Parts: sequence; structure tokens; C-alpha cells
Amino acid sequence: MRASIACLALLLAGALVASARANDSTAALAAGGLVYVLTEDIEMQSEDLFISMDAVRVRYTFENHADHDVTTLVAFPMPDIQGSIDFMVSIPVDDPVNFLGFKTLVDGKPVETRVQQRASALGIDQTALLTSLGVPLALHLDATRKALDALPQPDKDNLVQLGLAAIDEYDNDGKGMVKHLAPSWLLSTVFYREQTFPAGKRLVVEHSYQPSVGRSADVSFVAPEAQSEPWFDVYRQKYCMDDAFLKAARAGLAPDGGNNLFENRIAYVLRTGSNWAGPIAKFRLVVDKGSPNNLVSFCADGVKKIGPTQFEVVKTNFEPQQDLDIMILQPNADTR
Repeated sequence: MRASIACLALLLAGALVASARANDSTAALAAGGLVYVLTEDIEMQSEDLFISMDAVRVRYTFENHADHDVTTLVAFPMPDIQGSIDFMVSIPVDDPVNFLGFKTLVDGKPVETRVQQRASALGIDQTALLTSLGVPLALHLDATRKALDALPQPDKDNLVQLGLAAIDEYDNDGKGMVKHLAPSWLLSTVFYREQTFPAGKRLVVEHSYQPSVGRSADVSFVAPEAQSEPWFDVYRQKYCMDDAFLKAARAGLAPDGGNNLFENRIAYVLRTGSNWAGPIAKFRLVVDKGSPNNLVSFCADGVKKIGPTQFEVVKTNFEPQQDLDIMILQPNADTR
């Protein structure tokens, strides 16, 4: 059954001073929770999820109902990163592998995880080829573009033909147009480990990471003419923006159509909770909008305000049917 939808909208305090409209925007990467080889013996008794613009923290409590220990492979898929010439994706941590700063605790103690990274184009795994050429897989780092530019021309031509790179021509130093290679592969990263669930006991697993926050230096949907655009209703439904939220956002409009609100978008793959045996017995979500002056909107029912910036959703026997998309609007002065 599709969950009913409610929206939270909090009015901005104080007058809003308009700024010039901008079109620079970064995309958000959607991360999620654990996935594992399904077994009917292990129940997810609770999931406590905290989401803000600075941190995502998840605390799971599992119980093994079997009369023997169960060891299974547990994985945490990182969001895929698609390369392109105009790469505009929010990457919070400058690391070639752990680009979200992912950490794991089991019963309060840090645990080591292994990692697998794969680079593919047109659905074909080309990891070995890039590695043999000395090209880093981390397409979001400058070192990767430099490695591509340093390749012999035949190798460059081959990568373009395979869909692993695209020709990007620009003047970087005022000396004229120069052709460069931009990575075009899809980078897939998975952290994983073997986890033993003790017979008849509970086990607490905690994850934390920095979210990939998509940002825009302006709010496109508040302009009066935006309501006639075909994307407006899709955008409104995705974040469950009600009339109160839109009214508060439009309070920042200036006569020239500009505003001083910054748009922040967070995505979380909630449906990974459906991989476990049965529903989540107790589920709790807390969304923190960061500042009392910010606006927040997301799709959920039974939302309760528990503090100046925090909102709570509590469910029992919860089976996630849709993922979570959160919209947070910040006045310019509050934007980090």
C-alpha cells in the first residue's frame, strides 16, 4: 500500500533580500542502507535513521531467531557515479574510494569492510582496461582527468570508441582551445563484509556517512511562471511541497524574480529495508533541517516536530514502499 503523504513547511523568520538568479546546480547521489543474502532467521527489530545536510546516521538492531549462528555477506552499496563532460555531482569527501566518508560500528566497535569498485560503459565492465592504463577509477578527481590526458593518442582514441571517455575542448589558460578527455564511465562502489549474527541474540549495527547534497544557487520552482512548466508538478510531488511551503518560499521573491534562497536536495534509498525477513518492527526517522530559518519538505505521514529544527516519523511493522527525497531551502546568509 502506498503511504499517504504529508508535508512540513516552516516559515522563514525575518525579511528576505533578493539575489540574482543563477543556474549552477549540483546533483545529489542517493545512498541507502544494508543489503544482504536473505534469510528468514534474522529479523530487523529496529531502524533508527537520522538525516541532515551534514550527516546520515543509521542504527539497526537485528535478532537471530535460529538456534545457531548465522554468517552472511552484508553489503552497503554506495551510489553510482556517472561521468560526463559537464560533471556536476556533489561529492562530499575527496577520497578515491570512500567518497561519502562511510563508517561502520558493530556493537559499538569499529569494523573493517572490504570494497569493490567497477568501471563500466555501455554495460560492459572495463575496470581491468583502465587499471592497466594507470587511470584511476575515481572519475570525480582531477588526477583522473590528468591521467587520461597523459595517455598516448591510440589509447585515447580507444577509450572514446569504447564510451569510457569523451572529448572535452576548452581554453584553460588563455592560449587557445585544447582537446582534453573527460571520464564517461559509470563508477560502482560497494563496501561489504561477512557478518555473524549470534544465535538467539541481538546485534547492533551502526553506519554513518556524509550525504551527497544536491545544491542550486537559486530556487527555480518559486517563480509564478514555473507553475505552467511541465516539470513543476513532478517536482512538487517528489518533495510533497504543499501550499504553505510554496508560499513561504515565494516570500523571498523580488520584483526582478530573483531570491536569496538556496536549494538543497537529499536522497535516501529507503527501500533497502525491504531486503530483510519481514517488516521492520520499529522504524524511526529524524530529519534535521539545520536552522530554524530553513524550510523543509518531504513525503511522509505522521510527522511530528520534536525540536526547533528536527522532525520525527515513527512506524511499527514498517515495509518501505518508496525512497525518501528531502528538500531544504536556506536563506543566503545561512548557506554553508
